[in-house]
Amino acid sequence: MLSARPLRILVVDDDPAMVGAITALVGTEGHQVITAYDGLTAVKRFREEAPDLVLLDLAMPGPDGFTVAGQMRAAGQAPIVVVSGESAEEAKVRALGIGADDYLVKPFGRQELLARIAAVMRRADRALAGAGTAGAGGSDGGATGHLEAGSLVLDPGRHEARVADHRLDLTPTEYRLLEILARAGGDLVPHLRLARAGWPGDANPDLLWLKPHLARLRKKVSDAGGPSIVAIRAVGYRLELD
Repeated sequence: MLSARPLRILVVDDDPAMVGAITALVGTEGHQVITAYDGLTAVKRFREEAPDLVLLDLAMPGPDGFTVAGQMRAAGQAPIVVVSGESAEEAKVRALGIGADDYLVKPFGRQELLARIAAVMRRADRALAGAGTAGAGGSDGGATGHLEAGSLVLDPGRHEARVADHRLDLTPTEYRLLEILARAGGDLVPHLRLARAGWPGDANPDLLWLKPHLARLRKKVSDAGGPSIVAIRAVGYRLELD
């Protein structure tokens, strides 16, 4: 099964045959499909139907998939898997940078599609479970359970991070990346270790995912007056602590 619970999946593609094929594939796993054939309808359905997951093509009438992904990410946190015939690295980086959680190139096999869906849902479910442990009595780094790194203060139980009185608006993946950097105390964290922390549901996470997520995270922390996230070329990242 893709998930332990039934999913409501929004499938967005201007090709009815592709929508039908995806609907048939995920339908055999017991999940409900919501369809959209253009960008405007896709965003409307996302806001009205609150799907658990989005499978999104990039080329379509109206707003393209990049624009749609950005609008969806601003409206909610449901995982977005781009399903596109565009295989260029530039498109993948751009989509992930806007907020997509994964990128699947057409044509794809049934098992690959189901595996990608399962992976993003595991990450989303684990993030929700982690946030739900707040106040359960766990401790992480002192009596308060807080983790401090310079001006950053993280609460692992709540998956929250602050700089002074400013609460950072982080996605679950961004929080996991920030937490492992904070735990390193300014030391270098290699790319692979970061990727495994950011995407714990994947045995072999794609290192390509790191750059756009860390770029967004760096801006959020910097805009709040927090420490810089420094990239060490071809090696990894670290926090610049005073």
